[in-house]
Amino acid sequence: MKALFDTVSYSCSKIVTRTYSTSFSLATKMLYKSIRADIYNIYGFVRFADEIVDSFHDYDKEDLFNKFYDDLNEAIENKISLNPILNAFQHTYHKYNLEKDMVDAFMKSMRLDLNKSNYNTVEEYQNYIYGSADVVGLMCLKVFVKGDQEKFNELKLSAMALGSAFQKVNFLRDLKADMEGLNRSYFPNINLDELDETSKQHIIEDIEYDFERGLQGIKKLPNEAKLGVFMAYRYYRQLLKKLQNTPALHIKNSRIRVSNPKKIELLMRSYVKYQLNLM
Repeated sequence: MKALFDTVSYSCSKIVTRTYSTSFSLATKMLYKSIRADIYNIYGFVRFADEIVDSFHDYDKEDLFNKFYDDLNEAIENKISLNPILNAFQHTYHKYNLEKDMVDAFMKSMRLDLNKSNYNTVEEYQNYIYGSADVVGLMCLKVFVKGDQEKFNELKLSAMALGSAFQKVNFLRDLKADMEGLNRSYFPNINLDELDETSKQHIIEDIEYDFERGLQGIKKLPNEAKLGVFMAYRYYRQLLKKLQNTPALHIKNSRIRVSNPKKIELLMRSYVKYQLNLM
């Protein structure tokens, strides 16, 4: 009956993905069915860890985080967990020989969000992004290449660049929520209280550079993954375009988003580009 429990676990990860992120869920649907469940499993794990540090303000978040981390380690060691999200993740972890260092780096960055408010140096900023985003991209890449280490090594830097781009776009989009709701500021050497067009453009140029490197890797992905990742790329490029066209003052006071109809349009256009090999 363990197989039935595993099926329930995978379904939970899928529900988490669809509930928390319509954009990521839409992109994941564009992946081949053979790898889709494993991406749901990774997302479910990282989303739960992120929710602990970002959302559970009426509870002892540090205690919850420590328990979650202990359960995570036990799930990986024992290859089972009564937490269905961790049970699903450990299956993907072992199936693709994910590296424990990646998982620990992710949890390290999440732990920083419990107490750290500012990232004052480029090194702190880059280390946080590596753990919170780059390694998630690397875990997904392991799935995309189905454990092919040579292909993984070839695309590793591009996957990290794409993860960095996605995270930096999130930072810029969520300035208001991070500053007012969570008392956090991620961008170093920029006074977000006085964010102007010059500072905003500096951030955008840095993100564009990451996107350029990430796109080169997308073009080399196996067909099973290419359209789904390209869709996510197109969504975040559209979001960055909206941020670029939005005055800095407005970014600080509201949350910019891409509408659902626009997401559908991006999906259709991405599919056409993919089919015509115009990526």
